Amino acid sequence: MAKAEKAKTKKADKKSDKKAVSKTATYYNYIGGEWIKSSSGEWFENVNPADTTDIIGRFPKSNADDVNAAVAAAKAAATRWRRTPAPKRAEILFRLAQILERNKDEFTRDMTREMGKVLKEAGGDVQEAIDCTYYTAGEGRRLHGFTTPAEMPNKFAMCVRQPVGICGLITPFNFPMAIPSWKLIPALVCGNTVVIKSGEDVPLSTINLVKACEEAGIPRGVINVVNGFSEPGEALVAHEDIRLISFTGSTDTGRIIAEQCARTNKIVSLEMGGKNAIIVMDDADIDNAVEGSLWGAFGTSGQRCTASSRLVVHKKVYKKFCEKLVEKAKKLKVGNGLDPKTEVGPVINEAAMSKILNYIEIGKNEDKATLACGGNRLTKGEYKNGYFIEPTVFTNVKRNDRIAQEEIFGPVTVVIQFETLDEAIDIVNDVKYGLSSAIYTQDVNQSFYAMQELYTGICYVNSATIGAEVHLPFGGTKGTGNGHREAGTQVLDIFSEWKSLYIDYSGKLQKAQIDEVEI
Repeated sequence: MAKAEKAKTKKADKKSDKKAVSKTATYYNYIGGEWIKSSSGEWFENVNPADTTDIIGRFPKSNADDVNAAVAAAKAAATRWRRTPAPKRAEILFRLAQILERNKDEFTRDMTREMGKVLKEAGGDVQEAIDCTYYTAGEGRRLHGFTTPAEMPNKFAMCVRQPVGICGLITPFNFPMAIPSWKLIPALVCGNTVVIKSGEDVPLSTINLVKACEEAGIPRGVINVVNGFSEPGEALVAHEDIRLISFTGSTDTGRIIAEQCARTNKIVSLEMGGKNAIIVMDDADIDNAVEGSLWGAFGTSGQRCTASSRLVVHKKVYKKFCEKLVEKAKKLKVGNGLDPKTEVGPVINEAAMSKILNYIEIGKNEDKATLACGGNRLTKGEYKNGYFIEPTVFTNVKRNDRIAQEEIFGPVTVVIQFETLDEAIDIVNDVKYGLSSAIYTQDVNQSFYAMQELYTGICYVNSATIGAEVHLPFGGTKGTGNGHREAGTQVLDIFSEWKSLYIDYSGKLQKAQIDEVEI
């Protein structure tokens, strides 16, 4: 992140002359219902990772003062929004979903330009935000609590949900509209106000989402956005008026945030890394398994927390699977995501590219794995101004190799051999993460056994490790998270707290657990 910040700030300084600035779109923070520049007076440039000469726009490089202003605005709006009936909040969110639908094509193109993923995937990202908004808005007429019998006569007991307060949302680059919506929409329907720290590589998609919220009629101060790098994120986590932090990003950063939140007793929801695996049994449909592996490994250029970065293949079909996989991986079209023919876009920035290329060197030189295809940065012709890496497959990989254990977050996958299903399950579980897993088999007994034994938050049968749907809970075990789940109705447990209510209409003092109840 530091490298990316330094590089982008340097680029912004070089293009500070008035003529250059006048040709570049300028965007702002959104605080208290106003679009304003940062109090720092500094800006950074957001560039297209497929063509770094294409500048998306200038964005405010926010600081702690901006965060203080955003939190103050959220605090001022909190009581009014909390007291707005949940069905009324839901009506506004339904309007938001319709606006997102109307603007889907525009937002899709903006996303591909600033993040790099191919148009179809970017469209899916926007569609996920639409689906999430429609689905979660429906909870405005539910937000169910429950009633239960009381211990004493003439006494009523029930539970209701209440908002947690002001929420700080810190979002990543890889799903520029889907992930912010996963956090923002349930926070709003539950009656919270929010401050969003946009992903520094994808601020435009967050701004597009918030502009749609503004058009839908969400009141001033309920949603606030600060753009920038680490400083506003750190200030948000440290702010005493923030009750909850919801973070999606790396496991290392998530642990730091968790430690900081513990000091001030904040609620913290973490969705972090993954080292996901597909098991391919000897009875699997190999062609189907190869297609799923290609999609899981190289969709979004491998920059998904659910990416299929390990392929655990039965020894009886290992050679056949590897040959088919490598043959198809070599044919994948790498290029600018705006080209409809492109299947694999660029990686997000230079720092990410360097990290991925370093892991490829580790695979070759330290792990001594076989580089079956790919492994190179593409630099000529249409690739010269972008961050492009060939789809890369390593074979003859051992389960404890670094490339089989550590999250690479790029277009790299490894193929590991196994002999028994129990061995395969052990390999899948033998990493510090536990987000997603999959198995390809025609045997229903094997599939159910695997679903039972794989210690991940998500498991697929005859599909890749990617493709979560908004009405099911999303999250993982071990180093992937801290026990919370986004999406589904389970996300409401992050953004609301339970209140137990007791109503005694007996007309006298009754002492639960002490008084004897006559029958």
